[in-house]
Amino acid sequence: MPEHEELIIGLDVGTTKICAVVGEITGSAIDIVGIGSHPSIGLRKGVVVNIESTVDSIKKAIEEAELMAGCEIRSVHTGIAGGHIKGFNSHGIIGVKGNEVTENDIARVIEAARAVAIPMDREVIHCLPQSYCVDDEEGITNPLGMEGVRLEAKVHIVTAAVASAHNIIKCCNLSGLDVEDVVLQSLASSEAVLTPEERELGVALIDCGGGTTDLAIFSGRNIRHTSVLALGGNNLTNDLAIGLRTPISEAEKIKKKYGTCDLKSIAANETLEIPSVGGKKPRSFPRKIICEMLQPRVEEIYSLVYQEIYEARMENRITAGIVITGGSTLLDGAIDAAESVFNLPIRLGVPQGVSGLSDVVNNPMYATAVGLVLYGRRHRSKHKFRIRDKNIFQKVMSTMKKWFSDII
Repeated sequence: MPEHEELIIGLDVGTTKICAVVGEITGSAIDIVGIGSHPSIGLRKGVVVNIESTVDSIKKAIEEAELMAGCEIRSVHTGIAGGHIKGFNSHGIIGVKGNEVTENDIARVIEAARAVAIPMDREVIHCLPQSYCVDDEEGITNPLGMEGVRLEAKVHIVTAAVASAHNIIKCCNLSGLDVEDVVLQSLASSEAVLTPEERELGVALIDCGGGTTDLAIFSGRNIRHTSVLALGGNNLTNDLAIGLRTPISEAEKIKKKYGTCDLKSIAANETLEIPSVGGKKPRSFPRKIICEMLQPRVEEIYSLVYQEIYEARMENRITAGIVITGGSTLLDGAIDAAESVFNLPIRLGVPQGVSGLSDVVNNPMYATAVGLVLYGRRHRSKHKFRIRDKNIFQKVMSTMKKWFSDII
């Protein structure tokens, strides 16, 4: 591959799978030239619980993507999720120097809005502008060059647990990768599946993954609210494993092949052979029992998201309806279940705005990884995150002391 071609790699470190997508910038478009995926073992509910297993899964996904794209991957944009993610709105005010708003003024007012007290164990991963106000003129999207003496900014701040964010970066570093940026997964998915018209009118994006369900609400083209629910497709699998008394691996296969939330689509006499645990003989179950286990759990997850929307007082902003995406939305009847809970127009979100292997990534399960590539093109970061050895200073000092003692 020629050296002048610029590649952007999105690495979706999920609870059920690690997915790497390689995007090549060709003019104003992005061609998907490589995809790598491997089952995720070291995460639970979006949080790293086993570094060694996570590193192994990342390496295998990266190797597969490198082989397909014919390139060497050294840096990635990675996503972050989990129940530790918290989002809130903030407000900043500054005086304008020279009576004309400059880029420096915009940077200062965003920094002023970002200057809020957060616990020591948390860090800011996003500070997203919502709107600006110059003097008494509100609702400004870009105040650059405007005349005024006072500049205000409304922003949405997303924070994460320091340990969880650093563990994801550490896993990437141990896999031989630099992390260009850490992006909230729902924000990344929105880059791939939402249209400008939906962002303008007001839309809620629900990203249903294996370990978490992420919510992001947009209105006036800007983000208004974010939330992460620590429930996902793995809960459905666990329900089947317990209810049918079958191994989790078998429950996952049953969910993917026979799982549905639509009882009407099941024949009355349809039965399935379910493997047992402990070497016992397989048993026969009516397929409708699987639906009776899955449907209440799916509706419960959507009901909790519905409750979050109303508690945030965002229900009137969702004019364009709701877009659902993520691997768990592939369950048969998921859209109907969502419509019954929200009573709003529901659309299945698949990645768009890319070419190349677009037919391969045309699946909700690739929404975050493709979104990370699109996010990386729009926000080209010049810094890289690496976890340094915290004891490096002490090691240097001890070495220098040893040198001086040898000289003396």
